[in-house]
Amino acid sequence: MILLALILVGISLFYSNTIVTKVHEREKQRATQWADAIQKKVELVELTDSTFSRLRDKEREKMTLWIEATKEVSQMSSMVDFQKDYSFPLEIINRNKDIPVILLDDLGQVSGSINLDFDENDLKKANPGKSDKQLLLLFEDSLKKMAKKWSLVNEPFTVEIYDDLFMTYYYSDSKEIRRLEKERDSLITSFSRELLNNDGLIPVILVDEKTQEIIGSNIAEYNENDSLQQELKKRFMNQNEPIEMTFGNSKNYLLFYEQSDELTQLQYFPIIQFTIIGLFVLIGYLIFSTFRKAEQNQVWAGMAKETAHQLGTPLSSLMAWIELLDMNESNLEYTLEMRKDILRLEKVTDRFSKIGSEAKLNDTDVVKTVQQIIEYLRPRISKQVKIEFDVENTFTAPHNGPLLEWVVENIVKNAVDAMEAKGWLKVSISERPKFLYIDIQDSGKGISNKKLKTVFQPGYSTKKRGWGLGLSLVKRIIVEYHKGNVFVLRSELNKGTTFRISLPRE
Repeated sequence: MILLALILVGISLFYSNTIVTKVHEREKQRATQWADAIQKKVELVELTDSTFSRLRDKEREKMTLWIEATKEVSQMSSMVDFQKDYSFPLEIINRNKDIPVILLDDLGQVSGSINLDFDENDLKKANPGKSDKQLLLLFEDSLKKMAKKWSLVNEPFTVEIYDDLFMTYYYSDSKEIRRLEKERDSLITSFSRELLNNDGLIPVILVDEKTQEIIGSNIAEYNENDSLQQELKKRFMNQNEPIEMTFGNSKNYLLFYEQSDELTQLQYFPIIQFTIIGLFVLIGYLIFSTFRKAEQNQVWAGMAKETAHQLGTPLSSLMAWIELLDMNESNLEYTLEMRKDILRLEKVTDRFSKIGSEAKLNDTDVVKTVQQIIEYLRPRISKQVKIEFDVENTFTAPHNGPLLEWVVENIVKNAVDAMEAKGWLKVSISERPKFLYIDIQDSGKGISNKKLKTVFQPGYSTKKRGWGLGLSLVKRIIVEYHKGNVFVLRSELNKGTTFRISLPRE
């Protein structure tokens, strides 16, 4: 399952990285297209500005010619020449149908106007309560203000009509130029709006390489708050290398762009996928482990109950034979020892019958339970092994007597085997507020550090004929039935080992 998961993760990472690379390149192309659109916008503005500049120059030339014609015609009253043809200057004057002009004398009073967008009638409609004189003053005042405003855009002409009589001509752009400018501004505004409101475009900013000034962006928050400039540039620079751009005016620009939310999510997708697959493997392992453990429990329980059943029949038969031997008083000493062994076999049978079923725990004296098994083992092990157990206090803890005896017996027998039936063995009991400790110390060969974690595993044994189930059974009885723990407290090679049994007191 782990190998399959790794293969799936590898394939997922490969394809995800491929997709991320393609999406990243596509977003880079979109950013470049946005810069190209900005470039076309700049070129359009430059072209139209140049065109309007030429149109204004031509209109100024027309105004110059028109003013000269007006001056010549205005002098007709003082210089009467019937042979001179004034049709041409009059034609020039009459051609001006679209350039608005306001004429002020040297005292700043309005002398005339043509091609205006409003007249006195418009003012009369807007101000119905005013008299004709008031409307005339309002009209002249409006013309003066308009002339002043026009002078900021187009330089006025001051002409000497007669000796010491000067007139100033103020003019504005023709209606045609204003119409074209309005259409141009409308197109540029529409183009900019489409560019900025394009939801499919990634966030981008265009920066002047020399001044480091942001000259364009499709980020609404930037357009509303200039203080975000440095923050945006820093954030974008940390994500992608900028694209260098050169516009028609030979200026160099840097295009910074940020990866989209979709690409960011796609980059995290393999991690999410790996996590899901990892959870799948973990859950699969836990289920497999649970089934394996349940199967082991069934094997343990089945083997134990079958052993108890097999021991039951010969025990009954042995009891009957002992009854017959008791009839002969000369065999009383032998039958007494035989009864002890049979009672012992009955306890062993009882132990096996409890494996696989819920063990009943009694809060009784642990010292008494350990004492009974020690007293039983003393005459049945080598006399060269000295067993020391001298505990006078009473220590109570919830436990099952027959099963705990079995635990102590297995550890003691293993210790005797490790000492090769020669040495000493010490059993001690101590208590803590929440636990009761049973320490079994021997003077045997000891256990190496490499094997400390394997001594309780099934199959571990140092004996040629051993099955390696003794300490595994010990671990199972203490952990599964008593909710405690058993472990190697300390061990030194050729000096001995100390096993500790920890029983909870609550």
